[in-house]
Amino acid sequence: MSTTSETDPERTPAGPGGAASDAAAREREQDRDLSAAGSQLSTAPKEDLPNLPALGVLGWVRWFWRQLTSMRVALLLLLLLSLAAIPGSLIPQNGVDRTRVADFREQHEFLAPIYDKLGLFDVYSSVWFSAVYILLFISLIGCIAPRTWQFVGQLRGRPPGAPKRLTRLPAYTTWRTEADPGQVREAALALLRKRRFRAHLAGDAVAAEKGYLREVGNLAFHLALIVMLIAFAWGQLFKFEGNKLIVEGQGFSNAIPQYDDRKYGNLFSVDEDLEPFSFDLKEFKGTYERTGPNRGTPRTYEADLTYSEGAYGEEKKTTVKVNEPLRIGDAKVYLVSHGYAPVVTVRDGDGKVVFKDAVPLLPLDSNVTSSGVVKVLDGYRNAEGEREQLGFNAFFVPTFGGSESGTMLSQFPGLDYPVLALSAYHGDLKADSGIPQSVYQMDKTKMKEFKDSDGELFKKMLTPGETMTLPDGAGTVTFEKDVKEWAGFQMVQEPGGGWALGGAVVAIAGLAGSLFIQRRRVWVRAVEGPDGVTVVEMAGLGRSESATVPEELGELAGILYDRAPGAPEPEPSAGSSTPPEPSEPSGSPGSPDPSDPSDSPDPRAVPAEGAEKP
Repeated sequence: MSTTSETDPERTPAGPGGAASDAAAREREQDRDLSAAGSQLSTAPKEDLPNLPALGVLGWVRWFWRQLTSMRVALLLLLLLSLAAIPGSLIPQNGVDRTRVADFREQHEFLAPIYDKLGLFDVYSSVWFSAVYILLFISLIGCIAPRTWQFVGQLRGRPPGAPKRLTRLPAYTTWRTEADPGQVREAALALLRKRRFRAHLAGDAVAAEKGYLREVGNLAFHLALIVMLIAFAWGQLFKFEGNKLIVEGQGFSNAIPQYDDRKYGNLFSVDEDLEPFSFDLKEFKGTYERTGPNRGTPRTYEADLTYSEGAYGEEKKTTVKVNEPLRIGDAKVYLVSHGYAPVVTVRDGDGKVVFKDAVPLLPLDSNVTSSGVVKVLDGYRNAEGEREQLGFNAFFVPTFGGSESGTMLSQFPGLDYPVLALSAYHGDLKADSGIPQSVYQMDKTKMKEFKDSDGELFKKMLTPGETMTLPDGAGTVTFEKDVKEWAGFQMVQEPGGGWALGGAVVAIAGLAGSLFIQRRRVWVRAVEGPDGVTVVEMAGLGRSESATVPEELGELAGILYDRAPGAPEPEPSAGSSTPPEPSEPSGSPGSPDPSDPSDSPDPRAVPAEGAEKP
């Protein structure tokens, strides 16, 4: 079989210099041949260096577009987006907690104006963050669109024909057979198609290709990134999130005034998009580990609810657990927190009840040591008959350690030994000033302390059922035996969450495919040799150096060898007593032993590496 191109003698210069020039020309031709064989193993765009002095306006625009849609720029923008999100997690954000932003402004008078100018209090809606986000979006689309079109063209086309010199490919093997060349090619074509190669006859060889899922995975990964970007943007624009603390026996209706705090996207419409529903908290159940190193760790958090969809929906029962929300339309109701609400009764000096309610207190530690305020705003008159307001700082422990413990800290989160400590004030709570107040804090600027017999702040520790009598006939405060529990719920409407999850799954699958699937090509050439015996050559080429291509080629060669077995070597020269042997694939480590049938020349044992690589 001829592996070099013939040269016209009239065009070949005489002498050693002419021979060297001819060899260089053949080498260049062979390199072009191999380059064509390995072309389009990927849809990555070719990057040509521009002729900068002759670009012009249109040329510069095209050059800028190529840079923007290149993979390295997309990765750079993705890195910038990650870095840009860091200030959003370290600096208080207006969209998350305006109170923390206000505190930050008071504590950092120099940094606050700078942060305002840079938009660091609203990172995710700032111009620079949006610019990076949009550029990344455009870069991904500009990168994927031409690659997708090119890949579709490759799927519609055929694998390129075999190079003239298959021995230059990384994986190569050959043998001689008495089978007809056409029969060998037909057998090779059937074998490769059975192994899910895209194969066709190209001249005296079969050209086949496999591993297109690698590029499919690559494109799927980038398409999934676009889907995720759209889903996140859509979710932020139409997102609604609100929190509500509900005591056992109380209810909630999904209306804006009902929320303790809320936030929503710029395109969210409260009148049209807010899901209509309501629910009541019937009972909260919490159990905790009693012994061992995990003592006090929650075992179960459950909230029994009755809910209805719409204004006149049928009432239904359900149980909401941690990470098992109630789903109503596009809304989800999550159980996010828990605490205690002691029932307190306040009477004036005449014994009239002026306040009786469960007062939710905020936990301070894992054992639910809690604090808060009891406020009596209306209906109270002091001993002189004057209208006043009462305020009590409250400190509650569900499991008191006893007076000998020397501390008012809970020893266990369950209600084993509840104790409520109160300190009393009277005066004006400034609730009518028009300034919003926290229900868990008390403004003492116009409040006076009740004094005990020693002239100190009047305070007392109460167990369920006990009563504290205020000085000078000002009234009484009773800690009722009924200690209720409260649960904190978060209501979320976030469209696009399903698309974001689906995009993440597809991105992982696509990335796995692009990493573990190798796109490779195989050629099988069968031609009649000078002595009339068919010479079979097989070669493989992958996008990168890998043991997969030689191993797969060896396996294919072994199967094809069974269908077109090796032929005896040519008759030995005169005087030689060596018997004829079957032909052996090139690259085999040594000659076979004719007396050992297990040492037959089988290409399966030789995932041969070519002697020369491109």
